[in-house]
Amino acid sequence: QLQLVESGGGLVQPGGSLRLSCAASGFTFSGYAIGWFRQVPGKEREGVSCISSAGGSTNYADSVKGRFTISRDNAKKTAYLQMNSLKSEDTAVYYCAAGRYCVGLPLTSSFGSWGQGTQVTVSS
Repeated sequence: QLQLVESGGGLVQPGGSLRLSCAASGFTFSGYAIGWFRQVPGKEREGVSCISSAGGSTNYADSVKGRFTISRDNAKKTAYLQMNSLKSEDTAVYYCAAGRYCVGLPLTSSFGSWGQGTQVTVSS
């Protein structure tokens, strides 16, 4: 059974950093692109970043470009989202999901097998 589990969220002050992890099981992790998404109450889930199956291609939303870095370790079946210079507007529940390709900004319609999410709160 394909499963993704996010971890690493928490409370951080503005300007701080967090690293989110997305651990996979039940499928050939190296065969799938991974996307990170986020959602705040009352708003649609939005794509933040994605990485291709081999890790050679990445894409970022303009709002996080230069601050967030996506990576993956196929041997460990884990993807990561390093978040630096965090802002209050980054506060959201962050989800990872698997898809076939990372082309442009990840769309929720192109990714599936969602994890349960991890809360990130940026506040002083």
